[in-house]
Amino acid sequence: MTTPLHRTRPGASSIRPARDEPAVDLGDGIWMHEGLSNSYLLATDAGRVVVNTGMGFEGPVHRRAFDAVDASPTTHVILTQGHFDHVGGVDSFLEPATEVVAQANFWIWRDDNERLETFRTRNAAFAWIDAIMAALAHARAGDVAGQARPEPTLTFEEELELRIGGRHLQLLASPGGETTDSLLIWLPETGTLFTGNLFGPLFGHVPNLVTIRGDRYRDALTYVASLDQVLALAPQRLITGHFDPIDGAEVIAEEVTRMRDATRYVHDRTVDGMNAGVDVHTLMAQVALPAELDVGEGYGTVAWNVRAIWENYAGWFHHRSTTELYPVAPLARATDVVALAGADALVDAARARLDADAAVEAIQLTDLVLAAEPDHAGARHVARRAHEVLLDASTNFWERAWLTRAVTRLSEEP
Repeated sequence: MTTPLHRTRPGASSIRPARDEPAVDLGDGIWMHEGLSNSYLLATDAGRVVVNTGMGFEGPVHRRAFDAVDASPTTHVILTQGHFDHVGGVDSFLEPATEVVAQANFWIWRDDNERLETFRTRNAAFAWIDAIMAALAHARAGDVAGQARPEPTLTFEEELELRIGGRHLQLLASPGGETTDSLLIWLPETGTLFTGNLFGPLFGHVPNLVTIRGDRYRDALTYVASLDQVLALAPQRLITGHFDPIDGAEVIAEEVTRMRDATRYVHDRTVDGMNAGVDVHTLMAQVALPAELDVGEGYGTVAWNVRAIWENYAGWFHHRSTTELYPVAPLARATDVVALAGADALVDAARARLDADAAVEAIQLTDLVLAAEPDHAGARHVARRAHEVLLDASTNFWERAWLTRAVTRLSEEP
């Protein structure tokens, strides 16, 4: 087995908003401009095709980069999925004759985005706000645009053939992507496949079957089917949502097969455990990938996907406690516990757990104290140290962002 690509490609910390830098020539009349999700230009004899447009404030930046290499009219904007970082800059490319192309489920995701915009923006901000605010601070006057609310003019259910200025594009629904309106763009003459964020932002890694920022659950077996769809096409080149293309049919087949088999393995072990009566947290701790299924955990994790698979099948009730049935928060009785055990005694126990390399258990104890006494200095100190231990051990983008925020908050004066 060759070294998996996830060990050599950039991580999520390298994702940055679009900048006023030249577009990268990928050959075959395809240009890439990097952003929170990359935007691509396909040159044709009839005009240009733009694939994804970034966030609202990135749209003008992508357009300037593409205008510098091809100022022809934009005949089509193709959206590989409905997330904000793919559709927000559409307005920057719209011209009177531009077709906006999306899979037919697009409106479900647009409506979700609008319905839950405040919730999802708030829950994603801890991970992305610094990069976005830095980009806005250096944006040109007039670039700070709101998110587009695109109205596709051309949609399809399963497949759509486009012939544009000598280019043949085959659009294929791929509902196992990050959203059920995900699509693939296949250029059969060159064996090039645009996948957007089908694999997530990081190729070669565990997919996020549900994000900690809050999204609909993503079905594991539907994702597996979408990877089978990629394998059946046998592409020579994959152009994904982030970073450089992946070249070579053999490399692509090996990588996609490994990701598919890893997801199927986690799915099957989770289902086996459910049927055997093993609780979800035990399974989260026990399920691990064998060495031959070496995939990265830079954006999602195996443990998170175990829980996502469980809850996608079985919902929120885990048959652990009667209290799951009622509107009682997990720490609702923290004040009673602290009053009975004593805050200092609980902090001492937390410190002992931390010294025993059990940082998560230490946080469980300090959570009790801080729910009852938010300003307790000893609990804040132990909790901060525990979060720092977890942060030092983490290579996952979302986990690190969450832990960093927690350390910052616990370091502030109460």
